[in-house]
Amino acid sequence: MPRVRWPRRGSRAYSPRKRAKRIVGRVDHWPEVQGPPQLLGFAGYKAGMTHTFMIEDRKNTPDYGKEVMTPVTVIEAPPMLVCALRAYVRESDGLKALTEAWMDNPPENLKRRIKPLTGVGGSQQLEMMRRELDRISEFRVLMATQPWLTGIGKKKPEVMEVKIGGGTIEEQFEYARGLLGKSVRASDVLKAGESVDVIGVTKGKGFQGPVKRFGVRILQDKARKTKRGVATLGPWHPARVMPGVPRAGQMGFHHRTEYNKRILLVGAGDKINPPGGFIRYGLVKNDYIVVKGSVMGPPKRLIRFRKAVRRAKAPEEAPTITYVHSTFLSGGGSS
Repeated sequence: MPRVRWPRRGSRAYSPRKRAKRIVGRVDHWPEVQGPPQLLGFAGYKAGMTHTFMIEDRKNTPDYGKEVMTPVTVIEAPPMLVCALRAYVRESDGLKALTEAWMDNPPENLKRRIKPLTGVGGSQQLEMMRRELDRISEFRVLMATQPWLTGIGKKKPEVMEVKIGGGTIEEQFEYARGLLGKSVRASDVLKAGESVDVIGVTKGKGFQGPVKRFGVRILQDKARKTKRGVATLGPWHPARVMPGVPRAGQMGFHHRTEYNKRILLVGAGDKINPPGGFIRYGLVKNDYIVVKGSVMGPPKRLIRFRKAVRRAKAPEEAPTITYVHSTFLSGGGSS
């Protein structure tokens, strides 16, 4: 019988494979958008997966116009609080923060994440921003999640920057000033049919060997020294292990970005809940976002959304959803 062979798993594009610094996803680049001022990002908590039936609306596909089954991920997205406005100026070495204006009377749970703020009252800093509008390059808001509105048993919020895109600097300032201290819902930022970038941290699997980490072949019983490893580490010269050799190390808990994930549904209420709630998550009590396909991370992991930076091929119109599966058997399987 011939030996079964397969390509080695693991891409050098994700090297070095080390743990993420923070459990909250990092956004290094924001897209340029047209139209009125708008927020370019949002966040939610991963609840679990299910499947839907929808009318395939992608042209040039074999199932165009037919009803197809699609796996989806449900993400609970409670309203986010706009707690501060930050202004940036562009200098020779990049963007520099000019000043920031915080909301009056921030919630007590916000103090679990940051220290009480003094000397950055809203009215004075907003007036300073108005005088410096000719220098300011962009505005970003500091948004805080409200996990205490969910059932995951968490009180400490996550605070993150979200850029304001579209319009002129004056229009962005007026738009951001109107949002300061208010809550923003997912439906105010995202819409069904839109393609977004999903940013988060994958499941952590700890220190693993090369068989599980890279999928190398297990050697025969007569192999010298080891079976669950590579047969050779490379040539004598250069006298070092080359970076492409599969070695043991950290697996999982990596920062990842997935581009052009399509949003199928943005809803509210508990119709999405299976009996008893999602496994290892519970009941969805707030707005939710249904994303086509899988999303990185375990249940309760924070997932960030960003307006797509690449041109999407999927239609921008909201798809026709005919059925959302929300019934599970007692054993945890779907019916």
